[in-house]
Amino acid sequence: MVKVLFVCMGNICRSPTAEGVFTQLVKQARLSEQIYIDSAGTHDYNLGKPPDSRSQVAALKRGIDLSGLRARQVTQADLTEFDYVLAMDRANLKSLQLLCPPGQEHKLHLFLNFAPDNDTQEVPDPFDGENSGFKHVLDLSQAASTGLLTEIRQRFQLRAR
Repeated sequence: MVKVLFVCMGNICRSPTAEGVFTQLVKQARLSEQIYIDSAGTHDYNLGKPPDSRSQVAALKRGIDLSGLRARQVTQADLTEFDYVLAMDRANLKSLQLLCPPGQEHKLHLFLNFAPDNDTQEVPDPFDGENSGFKHVLDLSQAASTGLLTEIRQRFQLRAR
């Protein structure tokens, strides 16, 4: 089983959106039994809370239900357990690097590094902005998730079941 963890600061906007988008792609590819997906935050101020309502509304417009997700904080054990730990921006990547056990650094990536033809490396935090920011997070997550799934399928030679 390939394990993928999406990480942002509070785990209520960007990382649950990325989790939802990637989960949808994995289901469509019939790979759900082979890829485990989760999300977490580098900070603990939203523990147990559902995703931001604006994230949920934007995602539902694309057929993605985030309502069952709950915020949690990333742990050092996550960095050992997961095959891919995907940060939404450089600040969260730095936090993950500081937490990361020796020998696990190769698992840490900026999520948008998997987006082909993308000229930005960071998913902007939409929390303090307009609703259009949540749509933008979905668009970026879609592009990066597509590239990520291609990479995982090739690396692990996964086939639909």
